[in-house]
Amino acid sequence: MTRKLFGTDGVRGTANVYPMTAEMALKLGAAAGRYFRRDGSTAHRVVIGKDTRLSGYMLENALTAGLTSTGMNVLLLGPVPTPAVGFLTRSMRADLGVMISASHNPHQDNGIKFFGPDGFKLSDAAETEIEATVAGEIQLAQAQNIGRAKRIEDALGRYEEYAKTTFPQGLRLDGLKVVIDCANGAAYKAAPEVLWELGAEVIPIGVSPNGKNINERCGSTHTQTAAEAVVAHGAHVGISLDGDADRVMILDETGHVADGDQIMAMLAARWADEGRLRGGTLVATVMSNLGLERFLTGRGLRLERTAVGDRYVVEAMRRGGFNLGGEQSGHIVMTDYATTGDGLIAGLQFLAEMARSGRAASELIRQFETVPQMLKNVRYAAGKEPLKSEAVRAVIAAKTEAIAGKGRILIRKSGTEPLIRVMAECEDEAMLRHVVDEIVGAVQSAV
Repeated sequence: MTRKLFGTDGVRGTANVYPMTAEMALKLGAAAGRYFRRDGSTAHRVVIGKDTRLSGYMLENALTAGLTSTGMNVLLLGPVPTPAVGFLTRSMRADLGVMISASHNPHQDNGIKFFGPDGFKLSDAAETEIEATVAGEIQLAQAQNIGRAKRIEDALGRYEEYAKTTFPQGLRLDGLKVVIDCANGAAYKAAPEVLWELGAEVIPIGVSPNGKNINERCGSTHTQTAAEAVVAHGAHVGISLDGDADRVMILDETGHVADGDQIMAMLAARWADEGRLRGGTLVATVMSNLGLERFLTGRGLRLERTAVGDRYVVEAMRRGGFNLGGEQSGHIVMTDYATTGDGLIAGLQFLAEMARSGRAASELIRQFETVPQMLKNVRYAAGKEPLKSEAVRAVIAAKTEAIAGKGRILIRKSGTEPLIRVMAECEDEAMLRHVVDEIVGAVQSAV
């Protein structure tokens, strides 16, 4: 079956436009409920979290209606980070976890992500089966077996306490001034509270959500706001999360930004020194910089690349028994601590290294020299398939041959937006610009 609803990270789109409608959320809830109630028992429960988008109320209610209609008992967590849903699904012995969020996208978008009882995101096979159920006739529960719903008041506190346990015993953040940018999103309460309780002097920004300002000129995709705050307050470090707090960017005391590649390099080197890096391997996607691969190779470590999407990173980690992976975009997955990317816990690991080593953030975020990389996006209309164009294919083939031995090219469709992403790396920056611009031009002509 060809998947139409699910992308690389659940179902996502513009709120109140297919597939992000209340009607579809109800169907998805019912289909997911039926999928996890196949044994016919009545003891099943599901936890639902959300970020701070206005449309979260609508989708939360619709999902609850769908899930309870198939006999699932629903526990509403309120605004919590995505990794908190993964943690609480397993901690509270739920059969299913649901996160309502469009991550780093603007407020008008929203999405639905599912987690299995082990706290990990569902496999492609499970999502495909749920999608097939949506398209068919869903068997509802008998009247006496309809599920209940209630709000859980201590969900955020449970996650906060767990997050603190991942910080090394014996270390404190006393004396560190930390800017934390919560993107007006799901971590706006949890992240500043955890940092303060661990001893930091906290300068919180992006902590006044109004339903429409999530990721707006703040967060991990707009780090200028945090950088300005770091410099203005004389902070030692900045931590910038995205809307659902599964991504992080780190800023040093000058406001310089480290992406996920640099953070992963620091963690991999540290964990390898401590004998903690399982298999001597870091798992990252095809988007990670060639400089990261060279850094690891120089230390006798290995980089395993996957398709883009943190779920594919996690699948490779579980398959190979590895415990560290992530994406250049800031998903840092540490399966010793979490089942998905966790921006807050990754930030805590960086702060722990600052506290342990006494080194400045500016030393820790520059682990390797990046190979010049350029990424450009081309938006296309629904129904278009620009990468099937013969003219586009010819240009891609010619430029791939031209850059061979000097760099690499990666062209792919986004799994969450109607975009063609054109990325290339090359030591020769003039050639890099030429290659990317030529391919972008061909794609633009095709759309």
